[in-house]
Amino acid sequence: MLGVIDRWYKKKFSDPDALMLLVLILFSSVVLLVWGNMLMPVIVAAVIAYLLDWLVTQAERRGIRRTLATSVVLLLFFVLSILTLVGLVPVISKQGANLVREIPAIWQQAQAWLMTLPEKYPTYVQYDVVERTMAGINERVVGIGEELISLSFTSIGNVAALLIYLILVPLMIFFMLKDKEQLLIGLSKFLPKERRLINKVGREMNVQIANYIRGKVIEIIIVGTVSVVTFLILDLRYAVLLGVLVGLSVLIPYIGAAVVTIPVAVVALFQFGVTTPFWTVMVAYGIIQALDGNLLVPILFSEAVSLHPLSIIIAVLFFGGLWGFWGVFFAIPLATLVKAVISAWSTPIESSPEPSPVTEQTQA
Repeated sequence: MLGVIDRWYKKKFSDPDALMLLVLILFSSVVLLVWGNMLMPVIVAAVIAYLLDWLVTQAERRGIRRTLATSVVLLLFFVLSILTLVGLVPVISKQGANLVREIPAIWQQAQAWLMTLPEKYPTYVQYDVVERTMAGINERVVGIGEELISLSFTSIGNVAALLIYLILVPLMIFFMLKDKEQLLIGLSKFLPKERRLINKVGREMNVQIANYIRGKVIEIIIVGTVSVVTFLILDLRYAVLLGVLVGLSVLIPYIGAAVVTIPVAVVALFQFGVTTPFWTVMVAYGIIQALDGNLLVPILFSEAVSLHPLSIIIAVLFFGGLWGFWGVFFAIPLATLVKAVISAWSTPIESSPEPSPVTEQTQA
């Protein structure tokens, strides 16, 4: 057994470039695990700067100074973000509050329906089983309510942290965009000279992450907008709230679509009952999900590395458990990174020199 491990180690890590790649991955993982929460504003700023860099670069190529281009692009980004929040947040908050107030009525209707099951199916359903089930659910609902109340009080202390985000993150984004070349040159000084595989993985991930983030943002906007319009046309209550939930559900492949189906079906059932309008809403929702999975996703992510659905689900669960929302958002790029690293370790040693990361980023 030890001989097998020794041969595997010599085969994979006899190359100094492979060993440096392993060291960089381990070091980055330790930093994120230990100081991930502390560095989250920096990570958020880096992600937004990465998204906006393409616009700044295009403006710079047209003769606009990078400082001016950065200022204009950043101003437009924050204006659009504020307008979106001002337009959506009040509506979503109002509809969310109304939905919370109606949850007891929805649950009463569900209880009444459950109590009819023993009469309809006396052989399969017993009264005591239904009563015990409802009692357990009621206890759980009360517990969830208490947790939400306590969470609302503890979250008051996070207002200061939110203000820090609103001040520091825009400043970091500005300097990351304006001084991109200097920052990359400074970063390259900390990288080892044996970085052939690091460069290879970096080139592949530069394309993959850019395509994924831009495609995912476009997918959220399209799916959310189409869902809101469809629900409004069908006169479904809480159309904006449910449509936004459907749009955000695409962040979590497979799992998100299954989870968001529950509130859509419950609201439609409570409003229409088991009638034709209810089935119309569910069919329309199914069509939206089918078009997203079979038409929109292949178009937006045609250049992305194909991953097995099981790999995606495992990545969502693993990275989401580590870093919450951002782990879920970057689950697919991180899974692609793992695949790229494995592929790089499997390639033979190349004799041709590789360009430095600074040169590659400058040409991008």
